[in-house]
Amino acid sequence: MYQSAGLAEAEEDWTLVWQDEFEEDEIDFTKWAVEENGHGGGNEELQYYLDRSENIRTENGHLVIEAHRERINVAGVVKEYSSGRIRTKRRHAWTYGRFEVRAKLPRGQGLWPAVWMLPEDNRYGGWAASGEIDIVEAKGNDSRTIHGSLHFGGEWPKNEHNTKAYRLETDTSKAFHTFALEWSPEEIRWYVDGVVYHRFRGWHSSAAGYPAPFDQPFHLILNLAVGGRFGGNPDSRTPFPARMIVDWVRVYQQNQDPDVKEVEKISR
Repeated sequence: MYQSAGLAEAEEDWTLVWQDEFEEDEIDFTKWAVEENGHGGGNEELQYYLDRSENIRTENGHLVIEAHRERINVAGVVKEYSSGRIRTKRRHAWTYGRFEVRAKLPRGQGLWPAVWMLPEDNRYGGWAASGEIDIVEAKGNDSRTIHGSLHFGGEWPKNEHNTKAYRLETDTSKAFHTFALEWSPEEIRWYVDGVVYHRFRGWHSSAAGYPAPFDQPFHLILNLAVGGRFGGNPDSRTPFPARMIVDWVRVYQQNQDPDVKEVEKISR
């Protein structure tokens, strides 16, 4: 079993193929795109994602995604919170591999940090027929519990999901933890600090047979949402600014596996 941070480095069958240690003075835009939108993510979220240093930046060797309680009005879209969201779409995407993120997750009612993946192209149709992979999500009002999920099946509202919650002994807001996911053609596994807490292989898509939809390139997304249906909305005690702090992101691929494919540096 894996035992520590940098988990896959000790495993001879995994090779590091992509990483960001966030050691530069600004975000590496060859790796990430910063999203701007206030659409609520389909979950009635309350934040507006903005491309500005108050919400997303590198600092002391970390990526900081920071949510603020403030009134935002962009082209008539009014929100009471701002936050940040970055993704590797059209830059790097992978089919299968091991994905690791070392991070602190914020504590507070209505905070919703997430590290997840969406398909580079909706090959099998709209959400969730083409799939979604959630490496880790947390509800800010329970910062010792994490969630790993898959979304699949048909397009909404005929979508399905599989989710596993895992309670840690330590608070995810007090110390860094390493969250990892291993994705192979046969199975997807979720880890925290080297412990596998969930395995799943029963996915499907209404548009194609197994192993669809998880047989196509997916890109990474890191964000801090505020409010929404997952963990509820903030209250007067929710601390702002709230920060999701990421130490590093690393992607590994399995050696000598003909099924492993990487799509990177994709031009728009």
